[in-house]
Amino acid sequence: MTSDGLRTQPVDSLRPEDAAIELERLAGEIAAHDDRYYRDDAPEISDADYDALRQRNAAIEARYPNLIRKDSPSNKVGAAPAEGFAKVTHSVPMLSLGNAFSEEDVADFLDRVRRFLSLPADEVVEVMAEPKIDGLSVSARYEAGKFVMAATRGDGREGENITENLRTLGDLPETIIAKDLLGGGIPDVLEVRGEVYMAKSDFQALNDRQAAEGAKVFANPRNAAAGSLRQKDPAVTAARPLRVFFYSWGEVSDVSWETQAEFYEKLADWGFQTNSRARLCRSLNEIMGEYAKTETERASLDYDIDGMVYKVNRLDWQGRLGQVSRAPRWATAHKFAAEKATTVLEKITVQVGRTGVLTPVANLTPVTVGGVVVGRATLHNEDYIAEKDIREGDTVIIQRAGDVIPQVVEVVPDKRPQGAQPFVMPETCPECGSIAIREEGEAAKRCTGGLICPAQAVERLKHFVSRDAFDIEGLGAKNIESFWGEGWLKSPADIFDVETLTGHLDGREGWKQKSIENLQRAIEDRREIGLDRFVYALGIPQVGQATARLLARTYGSWSALKAAMADAQDRDGEAYADLIDIDQIGPSVADDLLGFFAEDHNQEVLRQLEAALDVQDMEVADTSGSPVAGKTVVFTGTLETMGRSEAKAKAESLGAKVSGSVSKKTDYVVAGPGAGSKLKKAAELGVAVLTEEEWADLVG
Repeated sequence: MTSDGLRTQPVDSLRPEDAAIELERLAGEIAAHDDRYYRDDAPEISDADYDALRQRNAAIEARYPNLIRKDSPSNKVGAAPAEGFAKVTHSVPMLSLGNAFSEEDVADFLDRVRRFLSLPADEVVEVMAEPKIDGLSVSARYEAGKFVMAATRGDGREGENITENLRTLGDLPETIIAKDLLGGGIPDVLEVRGEVYMAKSDFQALNDRQAAEGAKVFANPRNAAAGSLRQKDPAVTAARPLRVFFYSWGEVSDVSWETQAEFYEKLADWGFQTNSRARLCRSLNEIMGEYAKTETERASLDYDIDGMVYKVNRLDWQGRLGQVSRAPRWATAHKFAAEKATTVLEKITVQVGRTGVLTPVANLTPVTVGGVVVGRATLHNEDYIAEKDIREGDTVIIQRAGDVIPQVVEVVPDKRPQGAQPFVMPETCPECGSIAIREEGEAAKRCTGGLICPAQAVERLKHFVSRDAFDIEGLGAKNIESFWGEGWLKSPADIFDVETLTGHLDGREGWKQKSIENLQRAIEDRREIGLDRFVYALGIPQVGQATARLLARTYGSWSALKAAMADAQDRDGEAYADLIDIDQIGPSVADDLLGFFAEDHNQEVLRQLEAALDVQDMEVADTSGSPVAGKTVVFTGTLETMGRSEAKAKAESLGAKVSGSVSKKTDYVVAGPGAGSKLKKAAELGVAVLTEEEWADLVG
């Protein structure tokens, strides 16, 4: 069963091999939506739909933790920076937040904090509760009290340099002049983080002005703020009414505060704008009271919010809690309920994706929901349509939880026009005419055209040059489509035949000599590429960014990886055993990997790419000073001085691999009271067993 056939299957009924496929699908789909939202400011699904994807991903990962992918959405924030801005690497990553959707979820968040920190059930966990601003996340760096640089969040590790644009905001102090009522002085290096937004009143005035001038009218304040801040001309930004709330920090040379609340006081003392609605809460009841009050008063606020944010107040606890790859353990976002509206579904069309999946799309009579005009929504697959009995001409209720295209919640049966027929998915691909099949157990139909299907070929080429792959500036989606349609670009290797490819552009409308030279330079700059990005660019099923990095770290070089894949074709050989023994790579992923390398067409493309490229060996982080770097560790029993999660996080930060089972490859078993079968297995295999105290002495 493929990922597309598993969309509607309950998580608790997924087999491990199906779960792996579904996690691959979710990783790709969520990454695409992240690009549309964070990079392009043009989201395509609702917040509610997006959150549902992440919830399903998290539920599968919770059921099968051994299948968690390195490119899991749980490990990723935002999207890569857009073209046109210099890139800035964040010295401290700008994380996203986990989500809560109910009081029960908030209670679970508090319980997780207590468990991780090994706190008694009645221990008070103070939390700062504040509105979640619907804007654009930014970071502003000060050195010796002077503003020196600003950046967007981007993908959390790397953002866009917007220094001159942010400098135009009246809310941003150019120089910090502090009263220093709280002591501690101004740090030599201070990186503050916040959210740029546009007030509702300013947004309406801006749109009125834009309309009068015949210029672009923005859909909502968030899009207006993002579009205004990311202007190439800072003068345009300066003319737009942007504001900013600050609420966090990144790199700081000297942290002189001990709580989140104290930091907010310091921000105000230093001249930064903070949200006056932030409150310190000491219980779940107080938290939910703030949530209810803010939701009631939401409409009267002059800025858009889409929920509340809760942060553990104590910094020492924040430090111990740390983070997962994508989000801190010490904070969560509590979303407000989605907004709804009624409209007419005029037509259902079908799109074809990179893997040949046929996806139905609802084309709606444009309707305004919460100030945003929406006209399209994905219908996922024919089972989704059948379940809700959605037909062309139906009046439907749509749901929106942000500035994005909504989901169809339900049909209004009483308003169905006479003669409306159930929707039937086409029997052939709308792009190439090949037969479309739905295999047993699948929810989606798939085009069988493969390489002859233009939609699949084009989407694969788009993936190859995407930002997390080769990231070739000038080869965006529109140019890929155009070049493919002209017959100039059929294979990834064609990209690196630079003279032939760009020779077609001479004299072509829209292509001047400068732009041709820029494209040539961009392609030449990508002849050298890291192993992990190269593997990801190949578009191997179930091999996203994380799995590509895992393979790159394991094998080190392209030659070693390719040789291992050749040897592993023998399923009874040592190379295959080594492959499936890699953490998070089981038989399902291995089958897709080996199938890719066994295909003659792929081998030919790889030979062509090898002749054109220099694939760099994987760089490995220096953990030589760690006593457990490269070691495999298993924790078992009850840990008394720290929670299991805290111990695991510490071990991984030191370069160790934490496993859930004991094998001959295990280096250490850390055993607390109540250790059972794992301790016995360690004794049988002669694996070193450490007490919790001995482990602490070892790692320091």
